[in-house]
Amino acid sequence: MPTDPVCGMFVQESPDALHAAVRGATYYFCSEYCMKTFTAPELELRLLKRMTLLGLLLGVPILILSYVAVAPGWVLLLLATPVQFVAGWRFYQGAWNAIRMRSSNMDFLIAVGTSAAYFYSLAYVLFPTEFPYGGLYFDTSAAIITLILMGKLLEHTVRGKATDAITRLLRLQPTTATVVRDGGAHEEVPIEEVQVGDVFLVRPGEKVATDGTVVDGHSSVDEKMVTGESVPVEKAGGAPVIGGTLNGTGALKVRAARVGADTTLAKIVQVVQDAQTSKGPVERLVNTISTYFVPAVVLTALVSFVSWTAIGHKPVSFAFTAAVAVLIIACPCALGLATPAAIVVGAGKGAENGILIKGGEYLERMQKVDTVVFDKTGTLTEGTPSVTDVISLDPSFSEGDVLKLAAVAETRSEHPLASAVLKKAGEELGLVPEPDSFESVPGEGVRASYAGMQVFLGRAAELEGEHAATLDRLAGQGKTTMLLTVDGRAAGLVAAADTPKPFAKETVQALAKMKLDVVMLSGDDERTAAAMASQLGIGRCIAGVSPAGKSETIKRLQEEEGRSVAMVGDGINDAPALAQADVGIAIGSGSDIAIETGGLILMRDDPRDVVAGIQLARRTMGKVRQNLFWAFVYNVALIPVAAGLLYLVVGVLLNPILAGAAMAMSSVTVVTNSLTLRRFTPKM
Repeated sequence: MPTDPVCGMFVQESPDALHAAVRGATYYFCSEYCMKTFTAPELELRLLKRMTLLGLLLGVPILILSYVAVAPGWVLLLLATPVQFVAGWRFYQGAWNAIRMRSSNMDFLIAVGTSAAYFYSLAYVLFPTEFPYGGLYFDTSAAIITLILMGKLLEHTVRGKATDAITRLLRLQPTTATVVRDGGAHEEVPIEEVQVGDVFLVRPGEKVATDGTVVDGHSSVDEKMVTGESVPVEKAGGAPVIGGTLNGTGALKVRAARVGADTTLAKIVQVVQDAQTSKGPVERLVNTISTYFVPAVVLTALVSFVSWTAIGHKPVSFAFTAAVAVLIIACPCALGLATPAAIVVGAGKGAENGILIKGGEYLERMQKVDTVVFDKTGTLTEGTPSVTDVISLDPSFSEGDVLKLAAVAETRSEHPLASAVLKKAGEELGLVPEPDSFESVPGEGVRASYAGMQVFLGRAAELEGEHAATLDRLAGQGKTTMLLTVDGRAAGLVAAADTPKPFAKETVQALAKMKLDVVMLSGDDERTAAAMASQLGIGRCIAGVSPAGKSETIKRLQEEEGRSVAMVGDGINDAPALAQADVGIAIGSGSDIAIETGGLILMRDDPRDVVAGIQLARRTMGKVRQNLFWAFVYNVALIPVAAGLLYLVVGVLLNPILAGAAMAMSSVTVVTNSLTLRRFTPKM
């Protein structure tokens, strides 16, 4: 059976079947007939491994035959040519692309430096009498190409490790789904054939096929790999589930809501990949600097060559060695890696912690943020009312009696506060009895009869004495208070309010420790919003703000007060403010439009992740600055050494091979420094 010329895999006879089977655009065929598919990065890595191996297999003998068992020049020429033009072809391609774009890049320096060494040596082999001082530098060109390829191989390897989170996310996606057809029949279909509205079965221990809503069954689902939440989440009828998450011990029937590229998992992967390939202002600045840096280096090499020959009266071979060393050691590989290496690792680490970063520019903006603005409802608070106080106003009724009778009155009510009362009663009292009769009084409350008593629960407007003071105190805390009367007598008060999310106050305190100003925006009335701000320890609260007003408030903070603002929100009404802010932070459990608008997406409904996101951004950009510092220092310090400064001081000229090794090690240093981000853990 024949093999494919690119990957070496056995060729099968039915390429059409392959094309029908492979549906993802991120995969490529090795050739027209090969049945093996690879992602683009995998193909690049395979090719890089082969070229590095070729360089080693031929480069090591070249070094041995150059210094240990000296061989004729034509032997070294035969060995060096494949290294120069096969293993090193990528550098010629890169240089040519730069020339076509009327620019310059790192490949240009490598191509020029190694070509100078190769063709100088070729000329010596062909015309030895013209070079009385000698001139075989095949070892230099071969060693430099091999060392740089080894550095690139290491870079690809560590990039692969940095994107392990993406790989694991991709592997979460199941390949098939069990669709429930009309009549109850089960059909196993490829995941690509699942349509929105289809009902599919998720058996115990299986992965959820795609995003949807539970229509039947009860189970717990492990969402850790998507949201970062360590505790499995209980799921029952009406609960949303995320494709790729792992079902527990119960069986679920789920109606598909999103499929293909619209699923949460697909969007997460796309966001992280975009972040790791995007260029922020710092990286664009580095590329601009490199455009001018490369011609300056070439000019320095020429000046070095001319100076040593014309002024220093050194042999051409000596001057040539210095010029090649300058070209190689100045190659700004480390400079080009400084920003993307850190951003790749930072974005990957964020994904592991349920924090999706849409691009490097958002990391750069986030580190400059000095003000964090929170939407109140649904972001800092639960978004639904909960009973906070049950107070007896009559010694004849205990607090338990007040709660029970209030729940009896609300049993048949559809008011949002009724759900809060019934939930509280269910938690503390268990089963709530049915009333003998029920009547809803629009705008006033509810009336019921129970066990011979006439019960009314409604607006608490008229109280006197200490009861009035209690009512004022509850109102001052931003709570909605209901008065319970039994047979016309005031029996008790039931107060409800939107309660803070767990860790909301801890989040505010942590941001304050980071010297960030915290502001709360709310559409609620001023008293309710101020009460919540006080409870959370937020010093500045802006209340009564419309959705459009939220955006205007952010703009005013930016323009009039000169602040760099991060806006945290979850709802559709927060989208304009998220877009206006320097960085929009969307709570992942919120609306799709908020998620699309935000620059950072928090997959968990946990405000502490705001702190983690800011800390990760600061740490990542700190690594970028460290990388840039060492890359610039390296280039600036060693170019004079390569040009011959060390020779003037101690009589030693830097060998181009050592220059190539040092250049490769600088890239390794930058990547290794970036990889320390993998140890990042947020601190509260």
